[in-house]
Amino acid sequence: MINLRENLTFDEAKIVVESTNEGKDLFMKGIFIEGGVKNANQRVYPVNEIQKAVESINEQIKGGYSVLGEVDHPEGLNINLDRVSHMITEMGTDGANGIGKLKLLPTPMGNICITLLENGVKLGVSSRGSGNVTDGGNVSDFEIQTVDIVANPSAPDAYPDPLYEQIMNGKRGNILLDVASAANSDNLAEKYLQKEVLQFIEKLDIRRN
Repeated sequence: MINLRENLTFDEAKIVVESTNEGKDLFMKGIFIEGGVKNANQRVYPVNEIQKAVESINEQIKGGYSVLGEVDHPEGLNINLDRVSHMITEMGTDGANGIGKLKLLPTPMGNICITLLENGVKLGVSSRGSGNVTDGGNVSDFEIQTVDIVANPSAPDAYPDPLYEQIMNGKRGNILLDVASAANSDNLAEKYLQKEVLQFIEKLDIRRN
């Protein structure tokens, strides 16, 4: 078994951002993983593998288990609570594809994603799981661990550094995360968070040196 990550941009995933509860809850929904076609990583997920993986996630959700996701790419399959930004609320299939819906959470990383989305930044998704891959690229024994939120490259050759690393490497990184945490219960902090994130976006350089 190997770790498998498959990225989909905002457009590829056909992401729809919607809000409920008078704008208090923000959701992203769309294609979480493509099946039946060779993807950018030269792997093919058969329809039956997508169906089994989706059923497994649904069983966890129906059983009361919280399927949490993170921002960008952690090293392994474990969920890092300090990076959690959302939870998956629904998964299903549409033809060969696995589709789903996730709810942004008022965590530090979740608040950053919320502010980015509310200010027009397009975010994509990345499935994270494990499985076996044949020499021809066919995936078997596929299990989805979760679906993470990722930044999109602005061009085919422009691959983003992890958002979390850029935040922490920036001069105002600690301020941004502290304000995001405070924004959970402070309206003034929430307004300041929006200002800080917008300044971060303006200075964000997604191209690797």
